[in-house]
Amino acid sequence: MQIIVRNIEKELESKLFKGKVLILYGPRQSGKTTFLKNFLKKYDNTIYINCDVPENRDGLSPKSPENLLSFVGKHKVIAIDEAQRVENIGLTLKILVDTYPELQVIATGSSSFDLENTLAEPLTGRHYDFMFLPPMYSELSFLYESKKEHRASLTNRLLFGSYPEIVFPKEGATLRESIKLITDDYSMKDVLAFEGLRKSDTLVKVLKVLAYQVGSEVSYGEISRNFGIALKTVERYIEILEKAFIVFRLQPHTGNKRTGLRRTRKIYFWDCGLRNALINSFENLDVRPDKGALFENYVISELFKLNFNSKIKKNFYFWRAYDGEEVDLVEEADGALKGYEVKWKSEKKVLHKSKEAPTPTVTVIDTGNYPDFM
Repeated sequence: MQIIVRNIEKELESKLFKGKVLILYGPRQSGKTTFLKNFLKKYDNTIYINCDVPENRDGLSPKSPENLLSFVGKHKVIAIDEAQRVENIGLTLKILVDTYPELQVIATGSSSFDLENTLAEPLTGRHYDFMFLPPMYSELSFLYESKKEHRASLTNRLLFGSYPEIVFPKEGATLRESIKLITDDYSMKDVLAFEGLRKSDTLVKVLKVLAYQVGSEVSYGEISRNFGIALKTVERYIEILEKAFIVFRLQPHTGNKRTGLRRTRKIYFWDCGLRNALINSFENLDVRPDKGALFENYVISELFKLNFNSKIKKNFYFWRAYDGEEVDLVEEADGALKGYEVKWKSEKKVLHKSKEAPTPTVTVIDTGNYPDFM
């Protein structure tokens, strides 16, 4: 498999040896382990610890600083993969970073359910967080030289996503088989194994509804009524899906409270392929009625990925008025607003909105110019 150079690498390097733990959150199969092992090759005196191995989990359980150092050894960089599998890992990391500040600890986790809970208090003020999601377009564009290759790659990303195993498929496996495996054997197992989860079949049904509603406003109240579950249960389900790195929310822009809708939100998927696998829909784009929604999901997820590990953080919203006028994406940075409309094809590159809209003009992102924004 070729190595995908991840944009996060330089930012990670800039935080090394600052006396803090570096934490990489992200879904399973997104490439964290491959990235981590290659990252370690750049430095001398490193150790990689896989916490899927029971002996490693025991070795990293909280104990005296001397015993912890005896286990990890006198290495300069200590990489702890799947750290959420170690009970009380937050306390272990606190002991290491407080006692041996000259060491650099890097921890990864594919379940922010457990990792956030165990790290929150012990590591207060002692860590930098990074999101490690399926590769972005800017990280994959080196693979495509001609316009034909770019078009073909977009089709694949919209239908099957951009997990590394999709970008570099294994011999003998179809893209459909690969993304179904990632969805069923990794992503959904993390969700359904969450402690305290009840009526998992209902959660799966809710997730499928979200898949069909990509690009449209989502009403928690409507989901609550349709499935006969409490509104708080719906909110909890969405929170679980977010922490499993399956979906994310886009909140409404409410600068003009008189005209803007405020009680709905849009929910997008971090990976289009995972979304399609959930509803078993891999039809050719030419015959898909949802290709516009898929492209919108793709563009907005890419912009969110870019923002996560950017030094200049932006806020993102959508806007829709009661009369139906809308802006797909409102970007706020340093008090300034920009608007974007995502369309499959458009002859216009700029659209003019009413005076009620957050921005009087919006830029059109379509299948012809989308690389310029990524």
